[in-house]
Amino acid sequence: MTAVLPVTGLRTGTGTGTGAIARRRRRSLLLGLGLTLALLLLTGLALSTGQLQLPLLDALRALIGLGDPGDVLVVQEFRAPRVVSALIAGAGLAVAGTLLQRLFRNPLASPDVVGVTGGASFGAVLMLALGASQAFIPLAALGGGVLAALLLGAFAWRSRMAVNRLVLVGLAVQSGLAAAVNLMIVRFPAELASSALQWTTGSLYGRNWTEVRIGGAAIVLTVLAVFALYRRVAVLDLGDDSAGGLGLDPNRARLGLLLLAVVLASMAAALCGPVAFVALAVPHLVRLLAGPPTPGTLALTALTGALLLLGSDYAVLNLLPVHGLPVGAVTATLGAPWLLVLMIRQGRPPQRSES
Repeated sequence: MTAVLPVTGLRTGTGTGTGAIARRRRRSLLLGLGLTLALLLLTGLALSTGQLQLPLLDALRALIGLGDPGDVLVVQEFRAPRVVSALIAGAGLAVAGTLLQRLFRNPLASPDVVGVTGGASFGAVLMLALGASQAFIPLAALGGGVLAALLLGAFAWRSRMAVNRLVLVGLAVQSGLAAAVNLMIVRFPAELASSALQWTTGSLYGRNWTEVRIGGAAIVLTVLAVFALYRRVAVLDLGDDSAGGLGLDPNRARLGLLLLAVVLASMAAALCGPVAFVALAVPHLVRLLAGPPTPGTLALTALTGALLLLGSDYAVLNLLPVHGLPVGAVTATLGAPWLLVLMIRQGRPPQRSES
C-alpha cells in the first residue's frame, strides 16, 4: 500500500504529490495573473468614472500630471487617493484576517470580529474628539488596535481560555468599543459628528495623500514583514512542542505575528474605517480557489482583498442608486451571508472518515 501524508493527503512513491503541487502552483499563478489584470482594469475604471467622465487614456495621463489642469486636479487630488487607499487597506485587511485565522485556529477570527478594528475606530474617534490633527489619526488607530488586543489577551488570560475560543471574547470587546465610539459621536458637536461617521461603518470618502502616505507605508512595510515571517505560521501549526523542537519559541513567534496582524488591521482602519468582512471572507475564498496556505496564496489573498474593497467602493460611487452609501455597508451586505454559512459549518459535527 502507498503511504498517505497526513497534512496534504498526497500519496508518496507515485509522483502524484509532485504533480498535485505543480498543479496548485499553476493554478495560483493563473489566479494571480487574473487578479492583477482585474485590479488594473478596475483601477482604470475608478480613475476615469464619476460625475466627470474621462476617457481612460486621459485619466492615466492626468494621473502623471499631463493634460487638462482640471482633469489633473480631479484625478490626482480626489480619485487617486481614494483608489490607493482602497487597494492598500483591502490588502492589509485580508492579510491580517489570514494571520488571525491561523493563529487563533478559528475560521471565524478576523480583525472586525475579535475587536481590533473596533479599537482602531475608538482611538481615531477619540483623537477627533480631542481636536487633534488628522496626521495623528493613524497613530491613534494603532493605539486603539493595540488596546483591543491587550483587552482580548487580558480577558483570555484571566479565564484561561483556549486560543481557538478567543473569538467569543473578541466579539464582546468589539461590541463594547463600538458602543464607546457611538457614545462619543453622539456627544460630538454637529460639525465633528459627520467627520467621525466613517468610524461606525467604514468609508473611503475624503481620503488625502497625507493619510495614504502614513497609513499606506505602514501597511506595505508590515505586509513585507508578514511575508518574511510567514513560514513561522506553518511551524506553529505543528504544535508548540514540535515548534520548540525546531528551534522556534512559540510564544514569542505567536506574539510577534499577532502584533503584525494588529498593525495591519489598525492602519487599514485608519484609511477606511472598520470595514467589515473583507478580512473574514477573503482568506476562505482564496483557500477554496487556490488550496492550502502558502506564501503564494498569501499574495493571492492580498490581491483579492484589494480587488474586493476597490470593487465595493466602485459600486458605491457608480453602480448603486443610493448616493453617499459607505463602502462598509456594501461589504457587510456581501459578508453577512458568508458569516452565516461559516457559523452553520462550524456548528456541524465533524464527519468521520471510513478507513
